Amino acid sequence: MKTLTLTIALVFTLIQSQITFAQTRKPASLGREEYIEVEKNVKLHVIDLGEGQPVVLIHGWPLNNEMYEYQYQYLVEKGFRVIGISLRGFGKSDRPYGKYDFDTFSDDIKVVLEKLKIENATLGGFSMGSAVVLHYVTKYNSAHISKLAVFGATGPSWKQRGGYPYGITDQGAADLIKQTKTNREQLVAGFGKAFAGQEGGLSEETMKWLESINLNASPYATIQAISALRDLDLRPVLSNIKIPVAIFHGVNDKLCDFAGAEQLQKAIQGSHIIKFEKGGHGFFVEEMDKFNTELEKFARN
Repeated sequence: MKTLTLTIALVFTLIQSQITFAQTRKPASLGREEYIEVEKNVKLHVIDLGEGQPVVLIHGWPLNNEMYEYQYQYLVEKGFRVIGISLRGFGKSDRPYGKYDFDTFSDDIKVVLEKLKIENATLGGFSMGSAVVLHYVTKYNSAHISKLAVFGATGPSWKQRGGYPYGITDQGAADLIKQTKTNREQLVAGFGKAFAGQEGGLSEETMKWLESINLNASPYATIQAISALRDLDLRPVLSNIKIPVAIFHGVNDKLCDFAGAEQLQKAIQGSHIIKFEKGGHGFFVEEMDKFNTELEKFARN
């Protein structure tokens, strides 16, 4: 009986000590959510690091927020709060059946910015993400945003159209979408190799890293998003952008020709181009130091 009493007392003491520790321990986390619900049963994965002036980054197709690994660390050390959002269907974000168009992506971003109480942010988007952020600022009149940066932009239009002879052809877009449906892994492998602006500009390890990120996307979302990009023409709305805009672009970009950046600069009053003379589409890693310092400079000034 005495042994039983001692055992019960010991268990009670252990429980009490655990409760006391839980109540007195100072949390290591700052309480930021890694997943943010944008609509019922749909959450987006968010990387949210640092303190200070916010920089929000949107990835390209079919990448996710992991692509900015070397920007997160740099910007945090420079005193920024940096937020990377994986669009629905990409990375660790939910991938529901439904729409994957630019209205949906823009609506999702607005919910994230509202829930995080972000104001006066610099918003940046890479490749397809450039079309996402351009669409966002025109649809929502730059809500929560004070500056816009586009990286390796798909131009005012990714596809050639009447009066716009730049970008991919109708047949080129159709072939790419078909390959996405029938041989996605080969498409991604070739896509990664085309990121370099010059021979040896990206190491084999870097290309494998990018390939692994690309292959992590939902195949359905991959197809739907690139189809939506094919159909998107931003030319009629670009004149509505009134905030400062910086256009980062690799001169040797094989996937989004530099001419698209020039057309974008002409369409957005007061915008300016930051050239990366050695870089291709992957200039954010190929010319990482310049990319990071130019982004810091634009966001800070």
